[in-house]
Amino acid sequence: MASGATPACSNNASQNAHANGPAGMPVKVEEAQATAVNDATEYVATLKSRDSAVIMPQVEGQVTQILVHSGEAVDAGTPLMEIDPLKQQATVKSQESARAAQQANLSWTKQQYDRAQGLYAAGVVSKQDLDQAKSAMDAAQSQMESLDAQVSEQQVQLHYYRVVAPWGGIVGDVPVRVGDRVTTTTQLTTVDKPGSLEIYVYVPIEHSSQLKLNLPVQVLDGDGKVLADSRISFISPQVDNTTQTVLVKARIANSNDALRQSQFIRARVVWGTHRNPQVPILAVSRLAGQYFAFVAEPQNGGSYIARQKPLTIGQTVGNDYEVQAGIKPGDKVIVSGTQFLLDGVPVIPHS
Repeated sequence: MASGATPACSNNASQNAHANGPAGMPVKVEEAQATAVNDATEYVATLKSRDSAVIMPQVEGQVTQILVHSGEAVDAGTPLMEIDPLKQQATVKSQESARAAQQANLSWTKQQYDRAQGLYAAGVVSKQDLDQAKSAMDAAQSQMESLDAQVSEQQVQLHYYRVVAPWGGIVGDVPVRVGDRVTTTTQLTTVDKPGSLEIYVYVPIEHSSQLKLNLPVQVLDGDGKVLADSRISFISPQVDNTTQTVLVKARIANSNDALRQSQFIRARVVWGTHRNPQVPILAVSRLAGQYFAFVAEPQNGGSYIARQKPLTIGQTVGNDYEVQAGIKPGDKVIVSGTQFLLDGVPVIPHS
C-alpha cells in the first residue's frame, strides 16, 4: 500500500505546483507606433561654388612677383601677382612716340590747309590745291585717330600684366612660382567668395521619372547626421551618356564653413513619406538572414504569451528599425529578456 500511494502523491504535487506556479516571465514591452518615414535614397555628391573664380592670366610672360599667400583674405581689385611688363611697356612707349609724331604732322597739315584757304580766297592758288591740302589734313586726322586707338589698346593690355582679384574672398592654392613662364591657359590661383554652395547629385536614370523641382535634399556627415537641408533647384534635361545619370542641383548655405568647394559628400534625396511602425533595434534578432521580434500576444483571461514574428525590415531610423511587415501599430513589442524567450511562453508585460 505504501508503494502504491507514492506515485499518486507525486502526480498530485506536480499538478498543484503547476497550478500554483508563476503566471509567466516578466518582460518589458513597448507599443509599436506608426510614424512617418521618408522614402529616400542616398548618393555620393559633389559640392561646387558659384562664387569661385579660377584666375588665369590674359597675357603671356614670366611671373616676376607673387603678392599674396594661399588662404589670405583679399578685397576686390587686390593685386595677386605680376607678370614681367617690360616688353609691353616698350610697345606702349613706341606707340606713344608714333602718336606724338603724328600729332606734329596733323598740326602741320592743318596749318597748310589754313594757308591754302587764304591763298584760294585771294585767287593765288587753284581749287585743286585747296582740295589737296584738305585731303592731306583729313588723312593726317584719320591716322591720328588710329594711333590713339592703338595706344589705348596697348595701355589696356599693359594693365593685364598685373593680375587682380575679381571680388573679395579667400585665395586658394598658388601652384606657380616666381620665374615661371605662364600662358593664357595657366591657372594661377583661385579666389573663393564665402557663401552658398551647390550640391551636384547624379541620379540614376531609373529614378529620373520621380525627379521634380523642390524635392527635399539632405546633406549627411559620416555618421548619417543631417548637416544641411535643401531642395532641388535644377534638373538637367539631358542624360549623361557615359554614366546614364541625370544631374540635379540644390543650393545650400555654408555660413559656418563646415563644407568645402569640390568636397565629396553624402546626399539624401527624399522622394516622399509613408507611415510604418518602428521597433527598437535591441528588440530584433536575426537568424539565417531573417529578422525576428517577440510580441506579447493577449490570450483569454487576460494572460499573455510571447509570439515570435518574422519581420521585413526597412530603413534604420536612429535607434529603431522601420518594420514594413510582421508587426502592426499597437502590438506590444518585447524589448527585454528576448534571449530567454521561446515562442508560446507565458509572459507578464509591463511598460
